[in-house]
Amino acid sequence: MSDLRSVFAALSDETRFDIVERLMKDGELPAGDLVSDSTISGPAISRHLKVLREAGLVEQRAEGTRRLYAVRPQALKTISDWTIDHRAFWEVSLNRMAAALEAEEDICPTSD
Repeated sequence: MSDLRSVFAALSDETRFDIVERLMKDGELPAGDLVSDSTISGPAISRHLKVLREAGLVEQRAEGTRRLYAVRPQALKTISDWTIDHRAFWEVSLNRMAAALEAEEDICPTSD
């Protein structure tokens, strides 16, 4: 898996994000299906798929003349692991914000 920054950079593009979402929902698909359901050209889809492959998000396999694409489960696990690792940061930050709001409410109570 490439570095996580390249993964998030690849997913920051709406078309690439949609491709990954589609592959997650429908499973492995030939490139032609991704092109036929898109408003952009085949060469443009191909370039997006290359970025996703280079970021380690999707894998490609050949079946005759067709190229089939699928999401790499390891890539999603890496994203999930990163999110879980950073969960503590968000929990602490949200807890501090809740405490600050409670303190402000104690100082300036609203009248009901």
